[in-house]
Amino acid sequence: MRELPRFIRGCAPEPRTCADSIDGVDLMSEVIRTIRVGSANGCLIRQSDGQGLRLPAIVGSGVHIVVRGTCWLIRKDEEPVALEPGDVVLASSAGEHGLSHVPGALESLPPVVTGPTSPAPEPFGFEFLTCCYRLQHGRAPQYLRALPDLAVVSLDYDRHPEMRAVVGLLGATVSDTQMGAGATLPALLDLVLVHVLRQWHERHGGAGWPATDDPAVAVALQQIHEDPQRQWTVGGLSEAAGMPRTAFTKRFTAAVGQPPISYLISWRLARGARLLRETDAPLATVAREVGYSTEFAFSAAFRREYGVSPGRFRRTSPEPRVPGDPGVAGTRSGSSAQTHTG
Repeated sequence: MRELPRFIRGCAPEPRTCADSIDGVDLMSEVIRTIRVGSANGCLIRQSDGQGLRLPAIVGSGVHIVVRGTCWLIRKDEEPVALEPGDVVLASSAGEHGLSHVPGALESLPPVVTGPTSPAPEPFGFEFLTCCYRLQHGRAPQYLRALPDLAVVSLDYDRHPEMRAVVGLLGATVSDTQMGAGATLPALLDLVLVHVLRQWHERHGGAGWPATDDPAVAVALQQIHEDPQRQWTVGGLSEAAGMPRTAFTKRFTAAVGQPPISYLISWRLARGARLLRETDAPLATVAREVGYSTEFAFSAAFRREYGVSPGRFRRTSPEPRVPGDPGVAGTRSGSSAQTHTG
């Protein structure tokens, strides 16, 4: 049986390196860790001149990266958005949408084919990577739900030439069947998601993200993240933040989008979901690690949030892959589409 990772047991803090880290609260990294409870999927798609595809709704978080050519993001009842190489569509629990070489109605696009495809005729109109963490249960993190469901961001190769190499590796990985490929896809997807979220954060003044420049909110978030086992109350968090209870609650809710205790519960359960997927720890151990005194209390709260019991969640979650693990999920490929699941 694998032990809980040391940082999860709270024995040592994780490095805080992200540029938006305030007083140790690295929210972007926390978001990435949270969405890892979904299965990582990747696909390289080439479309012929004048063609497009209708993409299904995404329950989770992912990206469409334009690799070659130009295309349009097609959304129902909205104006098409022009895309060029290096542009990324960040999808957060998004509804049905499309990518097309020419603008048009979403309903006119054929649905994406989920099996092997025949070769796309030349010339190619555009080529894109689509990768996501698809959640089987639960919802995307609160911060991602606060963003537009389909947000367009540029990778900005001029300022960040290293991202061109990352996208190249990601494209190669979706068809990689070698040992360790199942670990490579999530790692590269994490890099892209962090970069895209940073770009959005930088260009939109932090819209959709908690106002962690508020010292009181930052202190409370840090306390919750670093010690979720503690039996926190609004009074205890407001005392840690150095504010009266009522004023603290209003400020926290305005900044984070949830009242303090609602956020605490969401954070505990998201952390519990990670432990269920990434470790073989008994349910009682997981419950204690995230602040629940009994398995029953944890199970009831988990079912309310994720819609399934912890046991079923663990059984139906994809097996995590670690470096050196010889077992990787199979790949399927065609001349115009190559896919990989990690």
